[in-house]
Amino acid sequence: MRTYLHGRAVRFASALAALAAVAGLASWLTASSSASTKGVARTAAANISSCGTKPGVKATGSPINIGTIDTHQPGTDFTDGPNMINAYFACVNANGGVNGHPLKLFVELDQTQPSQITADAKQLIQSDHVVAIDGVFDLLECTLDQGYWKQLGIYEMGAGIAPECWSTPNSAAVNMGPRYSSDGATQYAIAQHPSKIVFVQSNVPGTGYIAAGPAALAKAAHMPITELTENVPITDANSVALDLTSKAGHNGWVVLNFTPPEALVILQAAQKLGLEDSVKGWGCSTPCNTDFLAKALGPKWNHKLFVNAELTDADDHNGPDMQLYKAILAKYGSSVAGGVGSFSEMGFVLAKFLVQALQGVHGAYTMKSVNAAIVGIKNYKTDLLCSPWTYGHLPLHIPNNVDYTTTPDNGRMITVQGCTAISNADPQIAAYRAAAKAAGINPGG
Repeated sequence: MRTYLHGRAVRFASALAALAAVAGLASWLTASSSASTKGVARTAAANISSCGTKPGVKATGSPINIGTIDTHQPGTDFTDGPNMINAYFACVNANGGVNGHPLKLFVELDQTQPSQITADAKQLIQSDHVVAIDGVFDLLECTLDQGYWKQLGIYEMGAGIAPECWSTPNSAAVNMGPRYSSDGATQYAIAQHPSKIVFVQSNVPGTGYIAAGPAALAKAAHMPITELTENVPITDANSVALDLTSKAGHNGWVVLNFTPPEALVILQAAQKLGLEDSVKGWGCSTPCNTDFLAKALGPKWNHKLFVNAELTDADDHNGPDMQLYKAILAKYGSSVAGGVGSFSEMGFVLAKFLVQALQGVHGAYTMKSVNAAIVGIKNYKTDLLCSPWTYGHLPLHIPNNVDYTTTPDNGRMITVQGCTAISNADPQIAAYRAAAKAAGINPGG
């Protein structure tokens, strides 16, 4: 699906309306909008012009074309990420651009069809003439395109899902993704000393790779773990909730790895059946770290659900970048359906880091010069991440490997555990830290 994003954010109203009947998405969108408005309003007065170098001066030079590929299908909708990137670009373009050049974002949306995704990559390069790939939020893209990017000398940045987003030389993510975020949720659960863990995730590509992380942490802690998958959209949430709590037992812990609407229907079903207190605790990977989910669940889930947060929680942190993120979201982010939340935070960081790298390019903005600047990113800091972020020439990239834990508290998410390194018990984390140290890069943790 071809979507052009530049200037103002394109509306996905028709696509979202079609999805609204699936898995209670209509109520999800309503809840996310109302929950996020309050968070944005608190900082709408931030100096929004700081996104650019010439406040109030519209960029009029030749555009710098940027490309992205993102999953958009029933049960898995990642469009908040590119929509937030576009919101940031709109702010930059209204405040001087990048050395006078406006940024133009080309978005390809896919439904996890391999031939479509590889064709999208060629479309972006051969027809749209993009010079960088930034903001990939996709189930399969890193797997399918990593060889093509390596051939072209492109170093993509994203918030990925597929294993190759973290295990290949030409891809780096600002998020930890489902495996390492599930690691974080499992790690917190283990620290609470349950009798066992039940880990459940959506039945999408890469489930074995994702489950291997929590399994490794559980094994190192001598903790029994049961690994399950559920088809999405979930059609019988009551049965899922009953199965999970039965398998976990009264002293067990359930860890979910789903997008917000799917996690929400499971948790609401558990509450409807009176099961929220039938296990020792509930955990979730990063997508659950959003106020609309906390508000939709209500106070019965206060301090019962513990969510891995790959990025800073927007409710109880308010540094300069967090203020700018909320202000840009308020002014330019009308297409960001989920409002304040993990996906839009990731989009903000991806846009900010790219712009920062582009500002250091001397001469023409070519594929070669732009990607040299991207791979050269070193120790970029933002108060939305626990640790500085580095790309670098490495065989694998997991630059975000230190995280928070949050919990619902009367309709908002609050931090209950500060920056905590993901355990080296996951062999991929250990391999990255060893490679980074060998290259003289701060490995995090």
